[in-house]
Amino acid sequence: MSDKPPQQKSLIRRIFGGLWSLIVNLYRAVVIVGFCVFLYALYMAFTGGPAKHVDSNIALVLWPSGALVDQLDSDPGQRLIEQFNGEPPSQTRLTDLTDALEAAATDERISVAVLKLDNLTSASMPQLEELGAAMKKFRASNKPIYAYGPSYDQIGYFAAAQADDVSMDPFGSILLEGLGSYQNYFKEGLDKLGVTINVFRVGEYKSAVEPFLRNDMSEEAKSASMEWLSDLWKSYDDTVSANRKLDPGFANRYVASFSKELAAHQGDAAKLALDAGLVNHLETLAEFRKRVAEKVGDDDDNGSFRQIHFHDYLSAVHREKRQHEVHGDNSEVAMIAVQGEIVDGIGQAGQAGGDAIFDLLDQARRDDHVAAVVLRVDSPGGSVWASEQIRRGVQELRADGKPVVVSMSGVAASGGYWVSMASDRIFAHESTITGSIGIFGLIPTLDKPLEKLGIHTDGVGTTPLAGAFRMDRPLSDDVKAIVQSQIDHGYRQFVEGVAAGRKLDVKRVDEIARGRVWSGHDAKDLGLIDEFGGLEQAADSAAKLAGLSDGQWRLEPFENAPSGPLSILTQFFGSAQINLNWLPNGVNSRMQQWLKQGDVNRALSLMTDRRAMYALCFCEPTLSSSALH
Repeated sequence: MSDKPPQQKSLIRRIFGGLWSLIVNLYRAVVIVGFCVFLYALYMAFTGGPAKHVDSNIALVLWPSGALVDQLDSDPGQRLIEQFNGEPPSQTRLTDLTDALEAAATDERISVAVLKLDNLTSASMPQLEELGAAMKKFRASNKPIYAYGPSYDQIGYFAAAQADDVSMDPFGSILLEGLGSYQNYFKEGLDKLGVTINVFRVGEYKSAVEPFLRNDMSEEAKSASMEWLSDLWKSYDDTVSANRKLDPGFANRYVASFSKELAAHQGDAAKLALDAGLVNHLETLAEFRKRVAEKVGDDDDNGSFRQIHFHDYLSAVHREKRQHEVHGDNSEVAMIAVQGEIVDGIGQAGQAGGDAIFDLLDQARRDDHVAAVVLRVDSPGGSVWASEQIRRGVQELRADGKPVVVSMSGVAASGGYWVSMASDRIFAHESTITGSIGIFGLIPTLDKPLEKLGIHTDGVGTTPLAGAFRMDRPLSDDVKAIVQSQIDHGYRQFVEGVAAGRKLDVKRVDEIARGRVWSGHDAKDLGLIDEFGGLEQAADSAAKLAGLSDGQWRLEPFENAPSGPLSILTQFFGSAQINLNWLPNGVNSRMQQWLKQGDVNRALSLMTDRRAMYALCFCEPTLSSSALH
């Protein structure tokens, strides 16, 4: 029994109750403030924060990182973590680079541009050609571009070679190895597992199914692949030779003699690159900074030359434009990107969801400010159904009097061509990979491996088709005939759609279709594309078709942005990835690179589509090299 009087007990309860209430309220305040800080951080991460001031006589620094893309489609959570950790972004938007160069070309405050490429991990040749075109315009204004890299792979050097002045670290190297198209083949492994892959296709060149049927590449696929790879490699050589003032064919000579010449230079790859005329200077980053500082002055606070990053520059330029820019009705050409493999539904990061893109096309159709659309395609295809949804969206736009022009980037093959064929005009680069007009079906059955485990399937059905598509039962001849008939029908629809859109004879389209891949160079001769050009030329064409005058319109990206903080948080906390951190660092990086190449991931994704009908091309070339870096 307590000996404290009731009044004292009541006082103690009130004191502790007050303290507890204070703690609870402080906790709530911290949570609220923390959440507000988090939302502000999200805003800063996705908008770049307030615009910076652009000083006079300053260098524009173009420092792309990660993959060069037409639309940022990485996981929002990943981008947020990159911001918080100070890591280079995993994606860089191509138009951010080209827009910055275009604005800087006529901006008296910008004296030079610096291209730094050591963080660029992937890009296609057409993308780098469009970057090169913007660099050419900048150089035409009597402003030099300096490129610097510790070393260069084929991606980085293709861009650097289009600068006025190329520098490399004395410990660096330039390893050109040519272009290749290699993939994994699963037949022997599948046979060992007892997995049966039922394949249905039309066309001897539809090589996307070969990994499930063979242990190597067929002669037909080798011949067709070598043809378009050779076109791309020639385009690579022509571009570098012209910009570096080298004799045509230098790339083959450099690769063929690399071992011998490297030995003659006692293993000094940097000196070999200098003597071959691939670089102008061998210098450290400190020496390079000092040389650029002679043009624009020193930034003592940062220990470098006076500079502004292209993201900060674009932010400032956009703010300045908004202060005096006025737009009327029908003043926009909408750019909608079909980027990545085409899938049913909304799709995930890095994919082109058929429903999501159709919605964007429909928004553009209903938007009175949009006069025309550029469909920017960088996709090897995927789901036939999803591709058809996008094609229908294009048709509906044109039916409403809004022209649609396609701008093909690195690859627009199979489903990537399906979504393009109903447009008014098609622009591509000579190095664009396109065509692959064909479809196929894949249905795996697991009855044999299950039997090995002692698992059997049996039962009854009211018709011969009841349960006929179960993965634990073999496909009957009737089911195989049904699927093949659908594939044949889908192929005819594809060919007839191309014939109607391109105004070609159906028989002629069938001759150049059958799943064969073409370079943009050949595609123009075949009538599969209209003109060579990039996004800028496609946008100009769309504006002219819509009757817009020069200077009276702007290119406006249309994207499915998150609708609010909660949707961003859902994407952030809902993201997941394969964790290989338990592997040694070297093995980890190689394994991640192999997974990103897509053979395994694509094979697995193909086995999960319910319709089992695909217009997909495994036809991206290997452009970069990882050795010596």
